[in-house]
Amino acid sequence: MTPCSRLPSPVDVAHGEPMPRDATRRGSSGTKPQRRLKADARRSSILEAARIAFSKTGDVNGTTVKVIAEHGGISEGVIYRHFESKDQLFYEAVVDPLRTAVDNIVAASDLVDGNIPFTPEQQLEELEGLYGQLIATLEETLPLLGLVLFGDPKMAKRFFDEHFVVAMDRLADAWRQLVDRYGFQFESPDISARAVMGIALMLAIEGHHDKGFDGERAIALVSKGSMNGFFPLSVANRQRH
Repeated sequence: MTPCSRLPSPVDVAHGEPMPRDATRRGSSGTKPQRRLKADARRSSILEAARIAFSKTGDVNGTTVKVIAEHGGISEGVIYRHFESKDQLFYEAVVDPLRTAVDNIVAASDLVDGNIPFTPEQQLEELEGLYGQLIATLEETLPLLGLVLFGDPKMAKRFFDEHFVVAMDRLADAWRQLVDRYGFQFESPDISARAVMGIALMLAIEGHHDKGFDGERAIALVSKGSMNGFFPLSVANRQRH
């Protein structure tokens, strides 16, 4: 190619004249055309915008489709092409991820110890792993969890009854099977499951709000406490006597 030669400019078919260089990148209005998303990608982007909108307002009824559309940078019509109502949008954006998180927590507890009894050291290591996953999952879903459980009363009751209580009962049943393999006397696995979940929730809240929180130390201590007891009064009494 000689110094004076250049690549040919795009040619307007209708007029046979070179198009302005910007016209190859812009639409007829002079604005940059918006990239179209595939249906699945569009749904995902709408759900993400809905999660942000619901979390910011903290109120399901006060969050309008218009607000969600503004967060997604789209029109309300685009949302209604993918979702029939705001209720469906709320359920898929907020409730479904929470239900999945709860199911993952229960699945993790099912794996602890498997069918082969562990040594005390292995049990402690597995319990630390379970607490770590519980806390990480809860911390990630805290805004959504608060929105569901402390938002609309009907939605809160439905989620609590259909998912949260069921998960706690499944967790308790998994632990009941575990202690049966060891031959332990375990009178209240249902309360123990809720106690562990409550501890994990409080540590998740603290880790979420306190960036200096030592999560590894907390997990190690609560794991030991869960195995050996948080208040070993009988040991202290024996030592005094």
